[in-house]
Amino acid sequence: MTIILSINAGSSSVKVSAYETSSPSSPPTQLAEASISGLTAPPATLTFRADSTNIKNEEIPNVDSQESAFEHILNRLQSSESLPQISDKTSITHVCHRVVHGGDYPDAHIIDNSTFHYLQDLTELAPLHNASALAIFKACMELLPKAKNIAYFDSSFHASMPDAVKTYSIDPEMARKNKLRKYGFHGISYSFITKSVADFLLRMDVNAINIIALHLGSGASACAVKNGKSVDNSMGLTPLAGLPGATRSGDVDPSLIFHFTHDAGKPAPGSSQKMHISQAEEILNKRSGWKALTGTTDFGHISSSSEPQCKLAFDIFTDRIVSYIGSYHVKLEGRVDALVFAGGIGEKADLLRSRVVEKCRCLGFELDQRKNEGPMEDTVTDISSPGAKHRTLVCQTDEQFEMARQCAASEMVS
Repeated sequence: MTIILSINAGSSSVKVSAYETSSPSSPPTQLAEASISGLTAPPATLTFRADSTNIKNEEIPNVDSQESAFEHILNRLQSSESLPQISDKTSITHVCHRVVHGGDYPDAHIIDNSTFHYLQDLTELAPLHNASALAIFKACMELLPKAKNIAYFDSSFHASMPDAVKTYSIDPEMARKNKLRKYGFHGISYSFITKSVADFLLRMDVNAINIIALHLGSGASACAVKNGKSVDNSMGLTPLAGLPGATRSGDVDPSLIFHFTHDAGKPAPGSSQKMHISQAEEILNKRSGWKALTGTTDFGHISSSSEPQCKLAFDIFTDRIVSYIGSYHVKLEGRVDALVFAGGIGEKADLLRSRVVEKCRCLGFELDQRKNEGPMEDTVTDISSPGAKHRTLVCQTDEQFEMARQCAASEMVS
């Protein structure tokens, strides 16, 4: 029996799911899930679920970092009467870490000194995304010294993108030296979506599936999948490119930031010796997006509001999504098995789905409004009209499970 932890560490939160698996051929079974949020705005709060135990938003003092949050969750897992399988730390054999930027790594990697230092070097490329994962690596190595730590990268799924897609039109030597190219992100989610949709479509071979997938949350992206492989992703060198998000600008003219501020290249207030963040990165990643337009990051409020700025933000998001769907439909030469909505917004925002699909009706997409407005109880739900040329689906993506599934199925568990 193998016990696997899947960890997703953000700048202000840590999420951990515990799984049990008996063989590589059987999917992992979830034992528990826990999350601590509010690390940057104390008091931090804990949500914990395991069998009969269900805790929501419990305030926890003296937890203000990724390391202390993980230690607290680990102690809760061990002390829970619902989890006799995890009563001893040594029972946890594998720890999966979600890492946003994996550079040139095409696959998951066991975390050793070489991997750690490679990802540490990448922090300059993605200071807002990899630093949290590195902090958790250290905590796991100290608290679970016998467990095997494995890094799963959001960029790995997109290693199949053609050179013409991932190459920027800049000096090739400078690009090679500084690792400047399109990487693409949300890959763990897209891997789950691709496999789940293939299974839903009468167990279609995953290597024969063509989909346009949308991971829409506070961070949002689009992906073209051809024959089960990523051929394009809206994100680029970093997750900033592409669709706008809760606090990210998405695509803008690169020269815009120099007109916005003359201090674009100077360190931001939150910058430190360990994590250099420029004013430009701070503005475009943290002070833009829907929050800049509307004053809120709550997309539910934005989509239901009659306020002009909220309607504008909704229309901007719709417009950018539709642009990528059109582009990817051409890239897939019209051979599309499904348009798939996923992510917190993609799964819940029926009005957004309706507006997007209506604008893509000319491509052969059409919704059944009753299904679109109904509950999404299964992993994949078909919301398309019976007469539509292409299917429209909603997928409840699960990055934690996808990491555990890949871990259980790989040789890394040996």
